[in-house]
Amino acid sequence: MKNEPLSLFAFDILAPAHLTSGSWRNEGDQGHRYTDLSYWTDVARMLEDAHFDGIFFADTIGYHDVYEGTADGALRDAAQFPVNDPTLLISGMAAVTRHLTFGVTCSLTYEQPYLMARKFSTLDHLTAGRVGWNIVTSYSESAARNLGYTQQLTHDERYDLADEYMEVCYKLWESSFDEDAVVMDSESAVYVDPSRVHPIEHSGKYFSVPGFHLCEPSPQRTPVLFQAGASPKGMSFAGKHAESVFINTTSAEQAGRSVQKIRQAAVDAGRDPESIKVVALITVIVAATDEEAEAKHQEYRTNTTIEGALARFGGWTGIDLSAYDLDMPLKSIETRGIQSIVDMFSKADPDREWTPRQVADFLAIGGTGSTIVGSPETVAAELRRWRDVGDIDGINLSYTTKPGGWEQFIELALPELRRQELVSGIRAEGQQPLTLREKLNGTGHRHTLEGHPATGHRTRHLSAANSPV
Repeated sequence: MKNEPLSLFAFDILAPAHLTSGSWRNEGDQGHRYTDLSYWTDVARMLEDAHFDGIFFADTIGYHDVYEGTADGALRDAAQFPVNDPTLLISGMAAVTRHLTFGVTCSLTYEQPYLMARKFSTLDHLTAGRVGWNIVTSYSESAARNLGYTQQLTHDERYDLADEYMEVCYKLWESSFDEDAVVMDSESAVYVDPSRVHPIEHSGKYFSVPGFHLCEPSPQRTPVLFQAGASPKGMSFAGKHAESVFINTTSAEQAGRSVQKIRQAAVDAGRDPESIKVVALITVIVAATDEEAEAKHQEYRTNTTIEGALARFGGWTGIDLSAYDLDMPLKSIETRGIQSIVDMFSKADPDREWTPRQVADFLAIGGTGSTIVGSPETVAAELRRWRDVGDIDGINLSYTTKPGGWEQFIELALPELRRQELVSGIRAEGQQPLTLREKLNGTGHRHTLEGHPATGHRTRHLSAANSPV
């Protein structure tokens, strides 16, 4: 049983609304300000002042156009749409904070690794090592079509490509530049010593990258690597590459089963199972009493729609539930979308046969994660259960209204969670900022740990550089 405090990340998307259907309709919701940088810098300061560990941004490069064969339902409900690029937001939020860290979702399927490595080295520099990459392979057929493909790659082939993609990135981040390559020697007129910069000479099935990295080493070199795949192929990929895995489950018990599989995948990849931190998606609706919180919950539900919830489900899975009777049991279907979401409903809870109506009801508030409703004491008890039964290391905190859900959590729930030492405590006055990896693994662990494939690229190069000629 874990006794460590949970890491605490806010969870959002650079769009008017994210996971909760109709959240933009709630009184006082500020989602429409998603294009306003001052809104996001205010959010960053709020989270920093509340001593959150970070904010985690989802992203999609497609739109949900599966439900009823159109995108109309998603557009009407602002279901993760319109959506801007979160990587361009991070440096603005980092500029007004010192401790807040940033997880950013980027798809590797449609961007060359040479450019992706540059993007994250740049962000790691500009945030002083406070950035992580949530690796996704894209699930959206609309993204594939609009980026020049007749259809997306199959689920397993996307992970085969991703494995080589990461090898290219590791070579660029870890072995292309020596740590002391930038010498800035004005007397000899040398800014970068060419002998300390190395072409990676990669030639593989999917990528050919003969040259060297465009960026000098950033504080973490390799950004912290998040991953959310829950299929067997996704689990295997996470076991090899992920430093933190993001899970969506219907219960703490299901979370515990997922965590066991993730830890075993790490063992199978030759890594320490505890080197992967598991973060669960949870939405919290809190009020002074359980009754007030439930009343607030029901009020939020009045703004949700079945169409909005099932538009999200269709986009995530590729399954159009408008073709099914709302009260017929849902059966697992092989899909090019996020197979784990289909399985989450049809397989993961063996005591329940989900119907489309029940799926829509579950997804309406908080999407694919679980929702906790209650007083601060009830929220604390539930999060303790998630930590102890689910074996999780942290939470991605979603919201029902933006940013009011987080404001209510900070005002009401967070003091009780800190009193019970369920989340990290308040930083000491004058505490030096930590990199994201140090927040996850402890002070001094700025680079990937032993057993991680990126570490192998770094240590092999250093060994060669230090060997006798």
